[in-house]
Amino acid sequence: MKRLNGHPLSRQRGMALISALLLLLVVTIMAVSMFRSYGMQEKIAGNTREKQRALNAAVSAQQYAEYWLSTGTTPSSAACGGVVSSTVGQICTNSPTDFTAVPWMSGGAAVGVNYTQFTANPINNVSNNVQATAPTVGSYYAVPQFYITDLGSPAGGGELYQIDAVGYGGTPNAVAVVESTYLITTPTARSPDK
Repeated sequence: MKRLNGHPLSRQRGMALISALLLLLVVTIMAVSMFRSYGMQEKIAGNTREKQRALNAAVSAQQYAEYWLSTGTTPSSAACGGVVSSTVGQICTNSPTDFTAVPWMSGGAAVGVNYTQFTANPINNVSNNVQATAPTVGSYYAVPQFYITDLGSPAGGGELYQIDAVGYGGTPNAVAVVESTYLITTPTARSPDK
C-alpha cells in the first residue's frame, strides 16, 4: 500500500476518539437525568403512600367514634382537659382552638381520645416513642385520635355531634385530619296500622 500524502491520514487520527467521548458524554447525561427522575418518582410514591396511610388511620378513628356514639353507651358531655383511652371515651362541650394544628390543645393541655383499638392489632405496629427521629419502618408514627364535640340539640330533636379525627403515617409530617357531623336521634313510637 502506498500513501500519496501522509498529512491527510495524520489529521484524522483523533476524530474517532473525540466522537466517542462526545457520545459517551451524551449517554452519561441521559443516564444521570433518568436516575434523578426515577429517584424523584420514588419519593413522590412514598409520600403518596404515607398520606394514604394517615388518611386511612384518621377515617378508622372517625368511624369508631361514630360507632361508639351510635351504641348509646356514651357518657354525658363535659368540659375535657386531657387525653383518654377509647375504652373510656369522652364527649366534650369545649373544643380546641384549631383542629388543623396537632396535637389538639385546649387550655394549654393536649386533648382527645386515643383510638386504642387501633394499636391492639399488631399489624398496625404503632411507634410508642413519638419523639423518635426515625420510627420503625412500616409503623405508624402515633396512635390515631378523635375528638367529639357536643353541638347541642337541633330543632328536629336528637343530639348533634362534631367528630374530628387525626391519623399519622410513618412520620410526623404525614398527618391527616377528617371531620364529620353526626346526629343521634331516638326512635319515635309508631302507631299500629289499622
